[in-house]
Amino acid sequence: MKRESNKPGGLIIVDKPSGFTSHDVVAKMRGMARTRRVGHAGTLDPMATGVLVLGLERATKLLGHLALTEKEYVGTIRLGQTTITDDAEGDITASKAAHGITREDIDAGVAQLSGAIMQVPSKVSAIKIDGKRSYSRVRDGEDVEIPARPVTISSFVVHSAHETEAADGTPVTDLLVSVECSSGTYIRALARDLGAGLGVGGHLTALRRTRVGPYKLDRARTLEQLQAAVDDPEGGGLPIMPVGEAAEAAFTRWNVTEAQARLLLNGARIAMPRFEGDGPVAAFGPDGRFLALVENQGGKAKSLAVFAV
Repeated sequence: MKRESNKPGGLIIVDKPSGFTSHDVVAKMRGMARTRRVGHAGTLDPMATGVLVLGLERATKLLGHLALTEKEYVGTIRLGQTTITDDAEGDITASKAAHGITREDIDAGVAQLSGAIMQVPSKVSAIKIDGKRSYSRVRDGEDVEIPARPVTISSFVVHSAHETEAADGTPVTDLLVSVECSSGTYIRALARDLGAGLGVGGHLTALRRTRVGPYKLDRARTLEQLQAAVDDPEGGGLPIMPVGEAAEAAFTRWNVTEAQARLLLNGARIAMPRFEGDGPVAAFGPDGRFLALVENQGGKAKSLAVFAV
């Protein structure tokens, strides 16, 4: 198996600003870190803010696995208006007065969208349909049908409901919500479906991601803070989380012997104990080095990515 570059690497947790795409943030980080090898673990829509996990150098190999972890959000859902994008960035396609909706009805609608559900992603999502992004098809005037897919909503809580008036005069109700969910969940689709279930339509007006797996907002830094760290000659530079620390935070740790370490690093499939859960496991050598990310296949460790060099 080809091994990773010996260049320093790790994760940087960014507090993404509104108006930036995830790719915009990656481009900024390439300039700050002076490397082209930067990636992200799961996109955030331009309207959304909050936790965006970036990987530098060798840590980019972790990103695909980190993207599959649970995520947490806070946001605002507006009942009474539907938009083409299911969020505030799209044109309004329908309006219906949404005052007087009882909390019992709202909670019942939320309950229908909790747990293991089938969700139809937003039509303007980046999902590919016959090789072409769904949002590109919508932009070209096509009528897009995206099949529903399974997602898990571990927690969907309405913290407050506020009746107000939209800019066009429509009586609307704004809900402050928090959501914990599996990878692949569209929060704006939750807003759309909650509004549809209540018979008044709905869309997302604000969204902030507060957690990706074990990485929370308290570790996140704004682009301005990160640039200041780069520019400060007295500082320590970018706050990079080492690859080993990042892996231990996100995956189960497996301590192997020196003999097992040598075999793993040479591509051998060694006997592996069963750990709780089905996800990847981070193998560490007796000297504390992070060796590889592995998965259990028939009781044997299959290397997903090797990090020790």
